Amino acid sequence: MARYVTEVHTPWPVATAFAYMADLRNFAHWDPGVRTVTQTEGDGAGPGAVFDVTVRTGPTAIVLTYRTVEFDEPEEALVVAENRLLTSEDRIRVTPAAGGGSVVEYDAQLRLKGVLGVGDFALRPVFQRIGDRAAAGLRSALEGTAPETSANG
Repeated sequence: MARYVTEVHTPWPVATAFAYMADLRNFAHWDPGVRTVTQTEGDGAGPGAVFDVTVRTGPTAIVLTYRTVEFDEPEEALVVAENRLLTSEDRIRVTPAAGGGSVVEYDAQLRLKGVLGVGDFALRPVFQRIGDRAAAGLRSALEGTAPETSANG
């Protein structure tokens, strides 16, 4: 299993940061590995929301369908994508920060399935580089001005 965990401090209130993070349509704003996000079920973040996330894989791209399987607003959400090759689990936690604002923790796990699982070890350094780029984009996004309206991307 490849795993990437990052924490980002933001001046945004907990509810605002959670709303932004839990609405996966915003992923394309901060993760350079994401080309597009389309919501296919639901309206914004929430229980049962489903998003098709188109992810760059070198010169091509794949679509991962993420389902919101846990949603505890405004603190935690878990979205999971699964296909015949892999399972991706992304957990978002938002907590109050000492002195104001909030802390966003993003915990991403990627597991290859079946015989591909032997490649998990080789996947770790690649996933680390992907995660580092996404974390830099996330820090930049969350340091800016909080969105005034809903996080509809």
